[in-house]
Amino acid sequence: MIRSVPAHVWAFDLEWAPDLGSGRRACNLSPDTPDDEVYAAMWAAGGATPEEPRPYLKTMLCRIVSMAVVIRKAQDDAVSLTLFSLPAGEVMPERDLIGRFLRGIGDATPKPQLVGYNSREADVPILIQRGIAQGVSAPGFAHRPDKPWDGYDYFSKNSEGHVDLKDVIGGWGRATPKLHEFAAACGIPGKIDTTGDNVIDLWLAGDVRAIVEYNEFDALTTYLLWLRTAHFAGHFSDEAHAAEVERVRDLLRKRIADGQTHLERYMAKWAAMADGKGE
Repeated sequence: MIRSVPAHVWAFDLEWAPDLGSGRRACNLSPDTPDDEVYAAMWAAGGATPEEPRPYLKTMLCRIVSMAVVIRKAQDDAVSLTLFSLPAGEVMPERDLIGRFLRGIGDATPKPQLVGYNSREADVPILIQRGIAQGVSAPGFAHRPDKPWDGYDYFSKNSEGHVDLKDVIGGWGRATPKLHEFAAACGIPGKIDTTGDNVIDLWLAGDVRAIVEYNEFDALTTYLLWLRTAHFAGHFSDEAHAAEVERVRDLLRKRIADGQTHLERYMAKWAAMADGKGE
């Protein structure tokens, strides 16, 4: 269970798609092989079947195309909440995206506790794998302190530096809930309009904005589930938890007022679930 609520928390989520360059090299295809043939070869090598034509590919062979994070900072009696995502516009070079994210973690004081869902098996490994593949240098993130009290170790399962909610709630085998299922049971919006399986279609269509919006929804959901889990563990009283949730609503209202109207869908779904009308 969660041992503490630190002053600095990043609830994050990443989205990725098959990387054509890695696919060409891994499948021994010529540089002029058409993209659709490369994708087909990658899925075939990944065990494609008629029932599952697009199997889950090894993360090393995928490129990170989007990231989103809800950042909570607490100092004295003040708490600030931020929603940050990349890319801000068109496609961003993967090396720049990973480097900016990992430098943000490594340079922060204090370093943030990372919170994800299935992040121990997916999000953190792809950050490391693709960071190495792209030639990113991230000494602050990669630093491993000699003693637990000297700082977070993002590579240790025994460190509070990385909390995977899927591990925390004890889901294994058939009992393992998906993010959407966990959220639905808690009355929190899960997947809205898009799922992880659709990201490749959005990527192929060049709709990076839609990927980022979906990514932000998942980061918000992960953060709300972290709040709920921390409340369960006794780190927030009922009143404190309600105040933290209201901060999320305030954040969404401000972002919507600033023109980020896609967040209206999240707010509407959340309100419908609170009224018992959510699907």
